[in-house]
Amino acid sequence: MSQSENSYPTSARNKVKRLHERGFYDRATVHGILDSSMLCHVSYVIDGQPYCTPTFFWREGTKLYWHGSSASRMLRNQAGGERVCLTVAHLDSLVLARCGFNHSADYRAVMAFGTAYLVTDPEEKERAVIAMVDRFFPDRTAGLRASHAQEIKATSFIAMEIEEASAKIRAKGVGDDEEDYALPIYAERIPVRTVLGAPEPCPRLREGVSRPATLNGYSEGRLLEDALRHAYFVRYPNG
Repeated sequence: MSQSENSYPTSARNKVKRLHERGFYDRATVHGILDSSMLCHVSYVIDGQPYCTPTFFWREGTKLYWHGSSASRMLRNQAGGERVCLTVAHLDSLVLARCGFNHSADYRAVMAFGTAYLVTDPEEKERAVIAMVDRFFPDRTAGLRASHAQEIKATSFIAMEIEEASAKIRAKGVGDDEEDYALPIYAERIPVRTVLGAPEPCPRLREGVSRPATLNGYSEGRLLEDALRHAYFVRYPNG
């Protein structure tokens, strides 16, 4: 495969300009960071005013989807084919160095650019209604009460083909100036993880209703990003 098939194109918009060695444009890295998250921030402009909205999202190939109320200002604005920037970030550690300038954090982040559009095709919207649940909780929709027509009508979906994207990763830990390592100053890296707690069943469950095996991936003590990544590949085994 050619480089263009493995990576997203770079331009002045998505190229990492500072500490360029932390920039990655290959699809495997970009997709891996996206697929281990469920919360993104979508940035857009309305009448010259910038906005940034947090929302849940998912990826299908090189296309991103997110949803919201049909009355949402964000969705109404993006329905007409607006340029947007979608970002995801993972905080991996806090870094305490020997001087304030070198205090930092380890992280993984993605910026994805494209033109948003409202999903109006009935088949695509039907798939999205299922995917907004099953992407995170594989095969769950089949066992749920079917959504009413009004519930589906009240929900809109926005999609965006990823035109350009870049990942930026810092995994350096403590990075002091060489001469500072000799100073009698304490320094450390504090790992940061989002870990799943013990499931708390609804107190109004009917007798005999047990937790399905399809939720075993969301087990106490597991990293959320591992559970999300596992769920993604169950739902989309071909990536």
